[in-house]
Amino acid sequence: MKKTVVLNVVALSSRLIGEHTPFLKKWSEGGKKVNIRPLLPAVTCSSQATYFTGKWPAEHGVVGNGWCFRDEYEIKFWRQSNKLVQAPKIWEELKKEDSSFTCANMFWWFNMNSTVDFAVTPRPLYPATGLKLPDIHSQPMDLRQKLQNELGQFPLFSFWGPNANIESTRWIADASMLVDKWHDPTLTLVYLPHLDYNLQRVGIDFSKMGKDLQEIDKICEDLITYYESKGAEVMIVSEYGITDVNNPVHINRVLRKNGYVSVKDELGLETLDTWASRAFAVADHQLAHIYINDPQEIPAVKQLLEGIPGIELVLDEEGKKDHHLNHERAGDLVVMADKKSWFTYYFWLDDKKAPDYARTVDIHRKPGYDPVETFADPKIKFLKGKIGLTLLKKKLGFRYLMDVIPLDATLVKGSHGRISKEKEDWPVFITQQPKLLEKTAIDSVDVYDLIIKHLK
Repeated sequence: MKKTVVLNVVALSSRLIGEHTPFLKKWSEGGKKVNIRPLLPAVTCSSQATYFTGKWPAEHGVVGNGWCFRDEYEIKFWRQSNKLVQAPKIWEELKKEDSSFTCANMFWWFNMNSTVDFAVTPRPLYPATGLKLPDIHSQPMDLRQKLQNELGQFPLFSFWGPNANIESTRWIADASMLVDKWHDPTLTLVYLPHLDYNLQRVGIDFSKMGKDLQEIDKICEDLITYYESKGAEVMIVSEYGITDVNNPVHINRVLRKNGYVSVKDELGLETLDTWASRAFAVADHQLAHIYINDPQEIPAVKQLLEGIPGIELVLDEEGKKDHHLNHERAGDLVVMADKKSWFTYYFWLDDKKAPDYARTVDIHRKPGYDPVETFADPKIKFLKGKIGLTLLKKKLGFRYLMDVIPLDATLVKGSHGRISKEKEDWPVFITQQPKLLEKTAIDSVDVYDLIIKHLK
């Protein structure tokens, strides 16, 4: 099989390729670029699982970045076990054809408990002191130490949060090239998340995004130049395009005001009580799964949601089938926001009662996705001093709470997840093998076959 590399340039769309991305513009013009029709939901975990299985969410089961695990009735986001993907993976199928085939997964999701040969994924350490320390998990395990000996500690706090920046993407790119030098895998999957950050913060504003585009363009140039010098076939994919939004929809607050959501008092603060709630929403960008305890209440909840400004679609069982989301993990109803809206996870009615995790970066405890985590609260006086004092506590080994995240969802200017009607905002597929692309647009499930065609 031919040596092949898939660069996942998160949030890259045709609209972004141009003045600020001279290398990508030239490279795509030298080959062929087509749009990928967004799947629902157009989010990281669902898209990646579709790309490496060739199946829709109805078959592989990844209905979002998180969902309610019905056997526990608990909401969990960003799980990492590859066993959660309920369909054969591309590397498993190719190993059956060629025993010498090897695969490296560099930070694509579901990258633990996996059957790839080489895996690297973020995995912080949580010692009993309450600290959160940057680290990675790797397969084989000694790869973890070898990479960090060469590149330094993985910059976790530039991978997500108010300080998210190019450093983490650069680390992943450098690590990918090192793994290639050491192991020469047949297929390498590389995750490059940098554009995801400021596009959510500022939207499509080239006066504010120009630097970010130039930075990812340079990393793509470095990676493509390196891999092509090794004779590799390189292709670029993205998972979604980000578009401008200005209307956060607090869907759980609506459900609470109508008697569906229940909360629990914990030391004067409120947490979402999924077990006692008649219905609740798992918010994931511009899509939300609605879990309803009593099936007889589904019609009433559907009618309520259809009247909420900012909601464009409410999918029942037939609607879920139409969008390949008819899987047991999906909500009893699935809702999609309109073009300018997105869903918060907020369930409290008074910010004074927001749970302690609400003002922190805490992607696993929050019962929904929270893009506000990319901001530091502008209302905090002496913000730098507060952060410095907190970091000093961390350095000294004391427990600390980095509670600097605002509760103002209007700060978010970009989102994704819905099916955009503008093709310029669709994800893209770029290759130097134009003969393999006969259409001007492909489905998400087609990426799987295109990767195989490049390998063969």
